[in-house]
Amino acid sequence: MTAGDTNDRLDDEDYPAYSMGRAAELLGTTQGFLRAIGEARLITPLRSAGGHRRYSRYQLRIAARARELVDQGTPIEAACRIVILEDQLEEAQRINAELRRLGAKAAASPPEQLS
Repeated sequence: MTAGDTNDRLDDEDYPAYSMGRAAELLGTTQGFLRAIGEARLITPLRSAGGHRRYSRYQLRIAARARELVDQGTPIEAACRIVILEDQLEEAQRINAELRRLGAKAAASPPEQLS
């Protein structure tokens, strides 16, 4: 593995670069919180060869949003469901915008002539 390969992986938001301890430290939470949101199926960390949980930057962002809700008094199960729904809505909006863009592009194109 070259230094370039390592940098490419670290730039990948889905690369599981963070151990459970480091992830908890970055989020300012406990490892138990990370286990709890894993049990609630909000995030599923990958496992290292040794069986240790590894988290990506994307998963840390999701966990941080859940922590915000829990800190505001939302039960953890409800917070996880809210975050899942927010994520699904964001994805649906992204797809909708892309379809609208493609539709506008198709409408602006001259019609094909039949031969």
